[in-house]
Amino acid sequence: MLNCAIIMGRLTADPELRTTTNGTSVTSFTVAVDRAYARQGEERQTDFINVVAWRQTAEFVTRYFHKGSMIAVQGSIQTRNWEDKNGNKRTSVEVIADNVSFCGSKSESGNANNAAPAARPAPAYQGGNADGFSVLPTSDDDAFPFGGGDDDDGLPF
Repeated sequence: MLNCAIIMGRLTADPELRTTTNGTSVTSFTVAVDRAYARQGEERQTDFINVVAWRQTAEFVTRYFHKGSMIAVQGSIQTRNWEDKNGNKRTSVEVIADNVSFCGSKSESGNANNAAPAARPAPAYQGGNADGFSVLPTSDDDAFPFGGGDDDDGLPF
């Protein structure tokens, strides 16, 4: 069986962190997701999808996302049956978030005080000399598992 949901959209309100009676962090929020199509002459429809995040994911969302932030959520769909204050039976469908990611630009993600720590840039390739490298023998065709050897192009493969 497979239950996998991936959505990307904007938060409709600031998420609020709550704590269960046993101390587990949880937050619920709604993501506005535009549909992929629009009927000719009509505006594109938007779906409002309820999401629940638990533990570290909940803390991450409430710390770094706010109303209007673009967010990507990967998780599973879950249904809950419950009874409202008038005794009516209700069903809720929501995405239980396993992973969330930033999707917008840095300016959309918040100001410097709320932004996630910047990642270190990847080291750049430094061209130049070949110190520390040695030439592999080319006379033995078995030296390379993919059939190496010399084919008169000056390269050992």
